[in-house]
Amino acid sequence: MHGTVQGVGFRMAARREAERLGLAGSVRNRFDGTVEAEAEGATDAVAALGAWLAHGPDTARVDRVDATSIEARGEAGFAVR
Repeated sequence: MHGTVQGVGFRMAARREAERLGLAGSVRNRFDGTVEAEAEGATDAVAALGAWLAHGPDTARVDRVDATSIEARGEAGFAVR
C-alpha cells in the first residue's frame, strides 16, 4: 500500500481485519515507506481484505495498492512483521 500507511496503526488494524476474516499471512513495513501484506485463505475473504486494504484504518491515507497473486505457503495465523 502506498500513501500515509506507516506510523498510523495500519499493520495492527490489518492484522485484526485479517483475523476477523479467518485469513493467514503477514503484514510488514517496507523501507520505502509502503506496507506489504500477504494473505491466504478463502477467495472471498482474501478479496474482502483487499477491499479493506484499499482504504485501511481511519488514520491512514491509501493512495495506491499494487496486488499480485502468489502461491499459498500454508501459513498459520496472521503476523505483524
